[in-house]
Amino acid sequence: MALRQRPAAVAVGILMISAASAQTDPGVRGGAINGQPGATATNPLPLASVTANTPTGVLEFFENGLDRFQEIDNVSGGTAGTGLGPRFNFNQCSGCHSQPTIGGSSPASNPEAAVITAGIVSGSTNTIPSFITPNGPTREARFPFFFNSNGTANTSAPNGGVEDLFTVSGRADAGSCSLSQPSFALAQQANNLIFRIPTPVFGAGLVANIDDSTLLANQAAQAGNGLGVSGNFNRNGNDGTIARFGWKAQNKSLDLFSGEAYNVEMGITNETFTQERPLPGEDILASGLPANCLNLANKGYPEDITNFAPTVSDPDQFKVNASIPSDVIGFSMFMKLLAPPTQSATTPGGATSISHGSALFSSIGCAVCHTPAIRSTQASNVTASLGNTPVSAFSDFEIHHMGTGLNDNVSQGNAGGDQFRTAPLWGVGQRIFFLHDGRTSNLLTAIRAHASSGSEASQVVSNFNSLSAANQQDVLNFLRSL
Repeated sequence: MALRQRPAAVAVGILMISAASAQTDPGVRGGAINGQPGATATNPLPLASVTANTPTGVLEFFENGLDRFQEIDNVSGGTAGTGLGPRFNFNQCSGCHSQPTIGGSSPASNPEAAVITAGIVSGSTNTIPSFITPNGPTREARFPFFFNSNGTANTSAPNGGVEDLFTVSGRADAGSCSLSQPSFALAQQANNLIFRIPTPVFGAGLVANIDDSTLLANQAAQAGNGLGVSGNFNRNGNDGTIARFGWKAQNKSLDLFSGEAYNVEMGITNETFTQERPLPGEDILASGLPANCLNLANKGYPEDITNFAPTVSDPDQFKVNASIPSDVIGFSMFMKLLAPPTQSATTPGGATSISHGSALFSSIGCAVCHTPAIRSTQASNVTASLGNTPVSAFSDFEIHHMGTGLNDNVSQGNAGGDQFRTAPLWGVGQRIFFLHDGRTSNLLTAIRAHASSGSEASQVVSNFNSLSAANQQDVLNFLRSL
């Protein structure tokens, strides 16, 4: 009897050894926020030259932009910001961009799940969509296609625009405006619903200041890689230069990025996007927003403007010149002057593991797309830290085919349904949710999701899967050190 039991005991022992040596995502890295001593959950650090206030006054612009990034917007007054709605996803930039500090990505506690209990919407005409959960990522929703009359997706009629989660209907300051939320349940049933989560904006000014020729040189250096990787750039439709912001690199500049988000995510018209935004179906297939849902703030358009008569009323007593630009320019200035994350040399796993993981990251081909450093930015006329500086973002800022597994059937600019910008990896060590839709919090799962039919990354993922468990762990430790 003992002999018959022994193989089972041996098998259990093998399983225990295997489990002990299996690779795992170390999880959100502890320690200094963004790897920067002095940064807090509500106070990210600016670039070094901005901290030194060079040129004089630039620090005030950063602080003013940070203040505006946290501004809570209402429909018609009562707070610093007005113009919310008629449709929106949230009422504050920093609510969604807050992990691990302001300017980041989705936080652990999703503020969108609390918009009714927080009084942002009344609840009488809004419900929380099923895909918005208290501990899930903050999300925007899109319908890749318009619908047929029978409720199925019409794959011959591309949509792809943002379907805002909430309306201001029912709020005391929304008047008689009465709008319905999009048909999310129908879209889910028709498999016609995709998501996007916020992209972190740390170091965005450095990204904005990379010359096109530098990006093109990096692309040329990665050609002939033998891994099936052959990215391209999304280009601005006006001047033809390389766009670089957003999940599909669809936005050229931080000003454009800010203006679009203010209009699409919060429903606030601005000097870049001057009209109220209906849902795609209301704008393309119908007659737009009803008249009683326009000009709810009773100020005219755009709702966010240059402050021709600035006042200094906040406790920080910002200089008047920093309060003159519109919110959109304030947001852009904040992102432009925001410092990038700093890598940990020892956490997690220790320096040897991180160093080995870094070497493996390059040897198996990850660095072909996730270029460790672009060298370097063009000379800056804004502040010294933005000029002649390597950008250690771990991205080539190209769009790549990611295959059927990640295809969201949404085209933006030159980027097709399965093409995405190489996500910058600086700061990934303290991110919670991964991939464009936040489908996983497990870095190992995110890596393996890069492989599917038609993906440029399939061979690289195969190389990763061929590593020993210990070597895979070193790669994971390296990534979580960033």
